[in-house]
Amino acid sequence: MIFAVGPLAIRWYGLAYLAAFGMCWWLGTRRAAVNGWSNQEVSDIVFYGAIGAVLGGRLGYVLFYGLEQLTRDPLFIVRIWDGGMSFHGGLLGAMAALWWFGRQTQRHFLQVSDFVAPLAPLGLGFGRLGNFANTELPGRATESALGMIYPCSAESIRSINHLCTGEWETFARHPSPLYQAFSEGLVLFGLVWLVSRQPKRMGLVSGVFLIGYGIMRFITEFFRVPDSHMHFEVLDWLTMGQRLSIPMVIVGILFVFWPFSGEKPLQKSKKAAVR
Repeated sequence: MIFAVGPLAIRWYGLAYLAAFGMCWWLGTRRAAVNGWSNQEVSDIVFYGAIGAVLGGRLGYVLFYGLEQLTRDPLFIVRIWDGGMSFHGGLLGAMAALWWFGRQTQRHFLQVSDFVAPLAPLGLGFGRLGNFANTELPGRATESALGMIYPCSAESIRSINHLCTGEWETFARHPSPLYQAFSEGLVLFGLVWLVSRQPKRMGLVSGVFLIGYGIMRFITEFFRVPDSHMHFEVLDWLTMGQRLSIPMVIVGILFVFWPFSGEKPLQKSKKAAVR
């Protein structure tokens, strides 16, 4: 929490979400004219994408990471403060929103996703900064100079280190949210934005985003401690985040080599904004 005035509390994660969606809208308006989009359509896709990401993110977390809690307590699905969100679920929710928007505006799904893909990475970076500010997603123990000592008061630390009873842990951890903010945020943004600057065959930009995120998430998972109720699923080292990233890379490769590979992005048959 940043501060509270009576019942009104301003929290880091909420501020991170607000900054993420604001950044997507700002970047979208900069890309709108050259891509045949109106500013109203940019506002619409950011709004519906945000709704899809939030709903999908919560549903994805419950299905991927909290299915046992859900079977014990069905109301777990609506307690967003208990457990959090899943990026992969949020991605599926956002993709559903993009498909629906494309239907409303007579655009191909990949044409919409190619427009949105360069807007997403910086928003993802803000989300990871929110994780860091909330002392969430702590990394694995390390002796490197990049390590940070986490407070025992953090719930994420108490859930994975039951011996942490003092003020601070006695060893350092990788600040994995910062690694992810840098790779999934800045690096991925630079890569996807560069690819999107000139007209490309439909699906290429979306494919680069999926491949880039999947690979970077797979790598950074090696520095992150899985949720306390999760365990390594395959070969004693493959985490749930890595398992979910593998299909992303496969779908990204399919998008890059989509059958429309020789065509320019489709043009709208008519202009229609979602209201």
